[in-house]
Amino acid sequence: MNRAEPVSPQEQKSPSIIHDDLPEEATPWWRDQTLLLPIASGLLWAIGLALRLRGFIVSSWIMFSIGLLAGASTFVPGTFKQLFANRGRERLGVGLLMTISGIGAVLLGHVEEAAALAFLFSISETLEDRSMDRAKQGLRALLSLIPETAHISSATGERVIPAAQIRRDDILIVGAGERVSTDGVVSSGHSWLDTSAVTGESIPVEATPSDEILAGSVNGTGTLYVRATADGRDNSLTKIVQLVEQAQANKGTRARLADRIASPLVPAVLITAVLVIIFGFIIGNPAMWVERALVVLVAASPCALAIAVPVTVISAIASASKAGVIIKSGVAFEQLGTIRRVAFDKTGTLTRNQPRVITTVTTAGRSQTEILEWAAALEAASSHPLAHAVITSVENAPGAADTEEIPGCGVSGLVNGHQIRAGSPRWIDPRELTEDAGKLSLRGMSLIIVEADGQVAGIIGIRDEPRTEAREAIRRLNDLGIETVMLTGDNTRTAEAIASETGITEVHAEQLPEDKAEYLQRSSSQVPTVMLGDGINDTPALAAATVGIAMGATGSAAAIESADVALTGNDLRLLPAALEHARKARAIMTGNIVLALALIAALFPLALFGILGLASVVLIHEIAEVFVILNGLRAGRTALPNRTVR
Repeated sequence: MNRAEPVSPQEQKSPSIIHDDLPEEATPWWRDQTLLLPIASGLLWAIGLALRLRGFIVSSWIMFSIGLLAGASTFVPGTFKQLFANRGRERLGVGLLMTISGIGAVLLGHVEEAAALAFLFSISETLEDRSMDRAKQGLRALLSLIPETAHISSATGERVIPAAQIRRDDILIVGAGERVSTDGVVSSGHSWLDTSAVTGESIPVEATPSDEILAGSVNGTGTLYVRATADGRDNSLTKIVQLVEQAQANKGTRARLADRIASPLVPAVLITAVLVIIFGFIIGNPAMWVERALVVLVAASPCALAIAVPVTVISAIASASKAGVIIKSGVAFEQLGTIRRVAFDKTGTLTRNQPRVITTVTTAGRSQTEILEWAAALEAASSHPLAHAVITSVENAPGAADTEEIPGCGVSGLVNGHQIRAGSPRWIDPRELTEDAGKLSLRGMSLIIVEADGQVAGIIGIRDEPRTEAREAIRRLNDLGIETVMLTGDNTRTAEAIASETGITEVHAEQLPEDKAEYLQRSSSQVPTVMLGDGINDTPALAAATVGIAMGATGSAAAIESADVALTGNDLRLLPAALEHARKARAIMTGNIVLALALIAALFPLALFGILGLASVVLIHEIAEVFVILNGLRAGRTALPNRTVR
């Protein structure tokens, strides 16, 4: 093989478009300039209150005015842009009503009330936008699976080129431990590939000539020559990125509960205020009725409504985070309380992603210990992915001599005077243990047949086992009236075996990432659905679900960033606990919203008919806000159980 040629100056000046398109790293909150204005607005409002209490009226008015401008600048321009750019009710949200109420409060001389509204709304809006921006960072973790460069075999020798410049039919050289740069077909070589990041398959798969392999797979110990079947910028992994982008864009258009309520409220308030002003001109006393219209606007101010949701959400999210449930946004939390179906990934989520020896079947006269020791002695010299599971099942394996590994078949050698072979059922016929081999296969196990001196001695069954708490978690979900389903890239036999042991009745196996995403889109359109996963292959489904939840302790960075919620531990019992917590907090939030709307409904006619003046309206609003805050804080007292990491 010729030595690799260095990258040419032209290639060095043409960096991979794949990696150049990555979003920038998320800015820490203390350096995020978008948070400066809302924080400044709150500080100026607090300073204004302190100055007013000390009798510095003019100075307090200045602080309130500057704070109002700082807070309003974060949402008023966007509110008017949305008002004139969009069609339909989606342009009429809480932002418009808050803007109108703030203007009304200023016109009536209550700048401090307007400043308080601007601060509360601006900080909640900015935090929401930041959480959405953070979700996009998952694309960086996804595309980081594609190497920056690739080794290409050509007539002039081996060349190194940027991965983005790979074209169909190029011959890639994939060395031991390297990631595959794009989809392709093995031309020559033999190895084992870890495809768990892309397909979810827990057991590495064999790669031989004519086998198709996927971008992002990790090569084992052998060297592979691969003919590219896709360009470097258009393969299965970049398709995952496109699916995630599309799903996140669709999810980003979902309106929050407060906005959905404000849609009919805003036009009703505006129409009423205009009619009041017209009535004043008709009866000949426009000044009084214009002022009354402004009082009506303040009476309909959604102060309590604007606080009702954020206070409850922040309180509940803080409580959940103490138990290891990280909820990234208010929208995600609102949706979490509505879930009626949970879709589970298998590998690394329902299972540990640690294949181990489950059972050993022997022929007459042979012991399980003997079979395992023989196999472990041979596997010590093997590069097979299942070798580690066999070796760790034996404390003191004997030595082996004259070992020989036959790629794709197994290992042979001399152990304690016996000629031993250990390998695939395709290489060693189970013979009298054929029926046992069939039963173990039905249980989703990978088999190693052990032969001693030409006679079948036993079968070793290896499988990635379910988590010990999985069945309890599924039962608790069912008790909450939540359906469960498994989505996995693993084979049907293994998936059904794991589903049977955990209590899941609906199984979709051998699913590609796009298949999972399609199922979640379809399911979420019918019933609020959670996707729980941990791998790169789960990211499109996590983004497409009503709420995506990542197993944070063992999950990939891409899965964690693409999800709306992350479990910092890997105890599945946190899932039903989190859903129950969200339901209770959502009930509190709904109660707060009902109270806020009832307040508006009561103050509206009283202000309209002049029974209450501005001072009374403002006082009642402030009392209601305190009550809503105290009620919302109750959501933080519904603590989740703090599970140990398993």
